[in-house]
Amino acid sequence: MDEFAFRPTHVAPPDGMASWAAPDPTQPTARLDALLPLRLLDRRGDWARILCSNGWTAWVDGRLLVALPQPPPAAGGPPARTADPRPALADAGGALDRYRALLEDLATGALDLETFRERTRGLRIGLVVDGGALWLFDPLHDRWCYGDGLQLQTYAATDRPVPPTSPWSGPPPVPGPAANGPSAHSPSAPTRTGEP
Repeated sequence: MDEFAFRPTHVAPPDGMASWAAPDPTQPTARLDALLPLRLLDRRGDWARILCSNGWTAWVDGRLLVALPQPPPAAGGPPARTADPRPALADAGGALDRYRALLEDLATGALDLETFRERTRGLRIGLVVDGGALWLFDPLHDRWCYGDGLQLQTYAATDRPVPPTSPWSGPPPVPGPAANGPSAHSPSAPTRTGEP
């Protein structure tokens, strides 16, 4: 295989995305096509420098990039077992049960709002079931997984550092803007979007 072959790490989101010549909202360039394969080269806060297959580079809002799953294990090795979605579903169910109990205590007055917020700080639960398809957020590895009933695989992962403690111990660190990037209050700065 050609060692210089283009190997994408991400794709543009399904509705495409804006790009800039530099990590500066005053230098817009072309809009990237939906699901365009990209290689992540560098990060500066929420800005990401990407490489396209034709050699063109640009800066984009890195939070909007969709990570591609890791390549399969090298051929010739023993086949790896596909992840079983049941333990992850059990974890999500347990977290949802704990949240529901805390919400009930808040509604009945057994907890005040400050205590409720303290006890739910850092909790992240994500689950979408559509027929046989499953999207499940894995807070331990800070990634979304997709399951089709037969296997569970990484769908989208973040580049944030994973905290060494449980998701109940506090919120994960949020990266701040780069020193040379846009300010968080700049109207043209990249904006945060919700996860699926």
